Amino acid sequence: MATDETLTLGFDIGGTNLRAAVVDSAGRILDSAQTQTPQTGPEMTQGIVQLVNQLRETYDIGAVGLAIAGFLDPDCEIVRFAPHLPWRDDHPLRRELTDALGLPVRLEHDANSAAWGEYRFGAAKSADTWVLFAVGTGIGATLMHHGEIYRGSFGTAPEFGHITVVPDGRVCSCGKQGCLERYASGTSLVDCAIESAAKGCYKRCGLYRKVVDKRATGRDVMAAARAGDELGQAAVDSFATWLGRGLSIVADVLDPALIVLGGGVSEDADLFIDTARETMVNTMVGSGYRPVADIQCAELGPQAGMIGVADLAREMLRGEH
Repeated sequence: MATDETLTLGFDIGGTNLRAAVVDSAGRILDSAQTQTPQTGPEMTQGIVQLVNQLRETYDIGAVGLAIAGFLDPDCEIVRFAPHLPWRDDHPLRRELTDALGLPVRLEHDANSAAWGEYRFGAAKSADTWVLFAVGTGIGATLMHHGEIYRGSFGTAPEFGHITVVPDGRVCSCGKQGCLERYASGTSLVDCAIESAAKGCYKRCGLYRKVVDKRATGRDVMAAARAGDELGQAAVDSFATWLGRGLSIVADVLDPALIVLGGGVSEDADLFIDTARETMVNTMVGSGYRPVADIQCAELGPQAGMIGVADLAREMLRGEH
């Protein structure tokens, strides 16, 4: 049984790094450890066990939570598919790790984990109906209603990143074309810059040569925009317009009172949030005749997933989630 003093571990399992944090009941990170993400299933299990054991040398851990970038079943017992991780084909991960660690284990989708963190300790604290819209390499989203995560019938809702917004548009890694993710994510910034550069009016900009030589990254584009580079600003404006259109879909389909922008790109929200908000308002169905969702930036940063899933592990011990 969990108490207010129970410490839990939250894992952020990404394609590059495996990160673990000791989190208390107030959402504070007391300690952390990390290693490179292993490439095989058995190595991944061993890496998780090693980090848990390392932190258990100092802290009394009550349970472990894992935030996973992949599809889970509705009961969060198995990993159906994780494109950047070695788990797929209905891998019984929760049972496997529970046996290996000798501790209760809670699995959750990474966006849901971050949303729970923001709901408990951040920008969405005590919000009723709201959406986390995470913009990073791709787009992730979570709907929460009356303090519960909405999963859909098969555990994958909601999916906004791969809604087609431009038929026969930019090719997406999912196999489709014209997905929102290809226009309003961190990786799309480069494509926005390439299309802007093709207009031929930005050749004197510092970013131009990097873009046409295909050496620019999304971070380069955002940094150039912040420094006043006109090509960078044009690319970010294009991105912001598409983001606003995406948020209008969120508003039309789910009608939340609050949308929290998360993910790595949100760290530069001051460069695009006004344009995105204006576009959202102007492209919503019934614009001007209905209430508009408040848009806020996430407060917990890249630690949101670890904090959230650690708290969910604590809730599991209490028998609440």
